[in-house]
Amino acid sequence: VQLQASGGGLVQAGGSLRLSCVASGRTFSDYRLGWFRQAPGKEREIVARISRSGTGTTYRDAVEGRFTISRDNAKNTMYLQMNSLKPEDTAAYYCAAYGGWKPFPGIADYDYWGQGTQVTVSS
Repeated sequence: VQLQASGGGLVQAGGSLRLSCVASGRTFSDYRLGWFRQAPGKEREIVARISRSGTGTTYRDAVEGRFTISRDNAKNTMYLQMNSLKPEDTAAYYCAAYGGWKPFPGIADYDYWGQGTQVTVSS
C-alpha cells in the first residue's frame, strides 16, 4: 500500500492543524494505521494508533486530549486533528500501515510508511 501524508505547516502555539494520509494500492480497511513523529536529533515515536474499523484508538500521553486520530475507509484516508499545539509538537509527522494482528504494534512492526509532513509550532 502506498501512503501520502499532507497537511503540515507552520502554526502558532495554541493553534490547530489537520493532517491527512491517503492510501492506495490495497484494501485500506485491512490495515491498522498509525501516526508517528520525529523531531531533529530524536527517535521516531508513536503519536496515535487506530484499529481497522476505526473504533479503537490509542494515544501517547503527551497528546491525549489534544489530538484525535480518525479514518474514513470509504475514502481510504486517515486523519490527525491536532488542537492546542505546543512547540514541543514540532516534528516531521509520518503515517504508517500495519497488516498483522498485534493489538498494539510497535514502530518496527509497521509495514508501509508515507513520507513525512513537517509540523512547526512557534511559541
